[in-house]
Amino acid sequence: MIPNWRCLLAATALLTSTTTVTATIDAAAPSNNDESILHSELASQQNSSLLWGPYRPNLYFGVRPRIPKSLMTGLMWGKVESFQDFQNTMRYTCEQNEGMKGYGWDEYDARNGGVQTIHDRGNGLTLTTSFVKVPGGRNGGSWGAREGGGRLEAERGEEKRGYEGDVVLSGESEGLGGYKLVVTKGEGERPTSTHEISELEAWGEGGRTTVQSLQYPDEQIWQAKPIVFRQLKEQVDWLVENKYDNAEHAPPVWQVFTLQNRPGKGNVHIVQKVFEGDFEFDVLFSSESAGTELKSEDLTREIKAGSEEFGERFGGVFALKAPFNADKYKKFGRSMFSNLIGGIGYFYGQAVVDRSYAPEYDEVDEGFWEEAAEARARHAEALEGPHELFTSVPSRPFFPRGFLWDEGFHLLPIADWDTDLALEVIKSWFNLIDEDGWIGREQILGAEARSKVPQEFQTQYPHYANPPTLFLVVEQFVERLLNTNGTAAVHKERLSQSESLANASLENPEVGLDYLRKIYPLLRRQFQWFRKTQKGDIKSYDREAYSTKEAYRWRGRTTTHCLTSGLDDYPRPQPPHPGELHVDLMSWVGLMAKSLSNIGDALGFAEDVSEYRTILDAIEHNLVDLHWSETDGCFCDATIDDFEENKLVCHKGYISLFPFLTGLMKPDDPKVGRILALIGDEEELWTPYGLRSLSKKDALYETAENYWRSPIWININYMAVKQLHYVATQDGPHKEVARDLYSRLRKNLVETIYNAWEETGFAWEQYNPDTGKGQRTQHFTGWTSLVVKIMTMEDLEGGAKATGSEHGHDEL
Repeated sequence: MIPNWRCLLAATALLTSTTTVTATIDAAAPSNNDESILHSELASQQNSSLLWGPYRPNLYFGVRPRIPKSLMTGLMWGKVESFQDFQNTMRYTCEQNEGMKGYGWDEYDARNGGVQTIHDRGNGLTLTTSFVKVPGGRNGGSWGAREGGGRLEAERGEEKRGYEGDVVLSGESEGLGGYKLVVTKGEGERPTSTHEISELEAWGEGGRTTVQSLQYPDEQIWQAKPIVFRQLKEQVDWLVENKYDNAEHAPPVWQVFTLQNRPGKGNVHIVQKVFEGDFEFDVLFSSESAGTELKSEDLTREIKAGSEEFGERFGGVFALKAPFNADKYKKFGRSMFSNLIGGIGYFYGQAVVDRSYAPEYDEVDEGFWEEAAEARARHAEALEGPHELFTSVPSRPFFPRGFLWDEGFHLLPIADWDTDLALEVIKSWFNLIDEDGWIGREQILGAEARSKVPQEFQTQYPHYANPPTLFLVVEQFVERLLNTNGTAAVHKERLSQSESLANASLENPEVGLDYLRKIYPLLRRQFQWFRKTQKGDIKSYDREAYSTKEAYRWRGRTTTHCLTSGLDDYPRPQPPHPGELHVDLMSWVGLMAKSLSNIGDALGFAEDVSEYRTILDAIEHNLVDLHWSETDGCFCDATIDDFEENKLVCHKGYISLFPFLTGLMKPDDPKVGRILALIGDEEELWTPYGLRSLSKKDALYETAENYWRSPIWININYMAVKQLHYVATQDGPHKEVARDLYSRLRKNLVETIYNAWEETGFAWEQYNPDTGKGQRTQHFTGWTSLVVKIMTMEDLEGGAKATGSEHGHDEL
């Protein structure tokens, strides 16, 4: 039994009117009336199925709908054993180094819900939160949570000093209609006290639940923790001033920190419970449109059914292959994937954008980075929006917001599980695209999101790019769509099943094609934006190349960083030069061209396809002409030397592999052999734990910030494993070498991530190349969760044979 526990549920709701989410991606309606009805029915059920969720991933547990201004809830808890330490024990927002042994979803499905376990070692508490959704009605159905705009009002209890039974809050809003939120009495020992505080009749007593209903400005209500502390401080100050100026005679700590019971109207409602030892209570949301109210027995039934369905389905979707089909890896895989998909959030608010420097994207003068710094110092940024975004996050405690190049990697395993959820997320990202084709690389929407970001990193610039990884997911969808045996229609009763909704766009090819027709113009616009704003200079420096057009340079360079590339401090030519050319950026543009060619082919856009293939051909040639170093046996960035001549700058590492990683090299290309040699060299990139980011022989290895200058990153390693698998399963001169590297790298990566997870309870942002230990950001369940896909890849060790191109170099 755990003594003197105080569990707070801080639930907040905006009073401003709400609106349901509407997509800005548009296209002509299908001409066939039956198709139009099908599309409308599917869209309605998809929105209802995904409306609610733990979409506040920055909190340990926070539920809200995908509606800009609406009901938001969050769980807060802390230990009340001493006056001195109380504030440090309170948990609400996910934080690093807060005494956690680990926390996160053991199992989670975006349409059904799941179970989360929080190992709060600092407080000596293990807390389980179960969340389930119950379909029904037109407003997203009902939901329940169990913890071990418009009107929202707390119904007054019979007793002034708190509620003996359930707490009922009633609400109504445009987006949700009428609803009721019930916080049950629950189970568990309540503390008792002989102290009477008669001066305040509303002071809480042991065994009761107290409620405070407050009114705060809309822009402040996300700050639940300061609001709770403010209320507590007011009553503690009163006690000190009027009753107990001597702590020795004060009531027990738990009673001092029990809020007065003041329920009623407001846009912030704090529901407080105090337990001694083990406890359990439910939070039940019932939509009037559902017809019946959700009860605790319904929650118990749905938790059990959801867990069983998740377990059965996980083994089918992610069939782990030897040697990773043991039970310990299954548990690991379920946790990694559940934390990835359980980290999806809904964000709404304004973004900080500086468009004053956008016309200068050419950065044509030497010393351009100094001019850029001066431009940034003028602080011409302004708030734009508000915008909304539905996205997963890299790390709940440290990066609880959307990152463009991370999201494509996130969606690869999510799309395996729930195709239509992934498509919904992609649509949300492309709803942010501006008229030119720019999407901000980091989405920091609203004051709550900005509170986690240093001010110098908050502003986004419309000439700054980021790797276009969403193309990977769209292309994968196209391949699956073309290979599907989908039916012509879906029966209504089947649509109530989460699995059918998850694959509705595949089971109904006309729905999938309609999605592609809508998203395609935006993909093309972004591609054209890349080619215009990130173009490199070939002609001014008399460079010899197959094409005079296909060369690219990341804008936004400084002497120490190229943040826009996603590889931050990876070494680049020094000093920065307007004639610089970046091999990784050219590879990304080539991948975009290849993807658009496949998408355009599926949609029958023959003229566009011809254009993309011409560009791709030019890029494949120019990668060799402008970036291949025969001396170094790898691809390199290029710059201009003191004599105004082209010069290759080779820092062997991830950059050197990019044409291979992005599938732009044929498996029988002689240069592939040189790339494989670099990958497998223990003095260069190979380690027993994965591929290090920079060669061990490089003079800048492990120097300065050492962010991308030695550590092992899972997203790049995943790309390497996929391409090694492709070469290993095709006839050619490099097949056996690739097979060996693939088998060993696959094993190394899985063991590295698993061992760190087993030891610490966390996935990590990166891994140490000397020890394999996780480092930097903890609970990095973003692209590190790609380990689940790695475990599902076939085992080629021991002479296993594989043919064909099921996972060819066109798909990552």
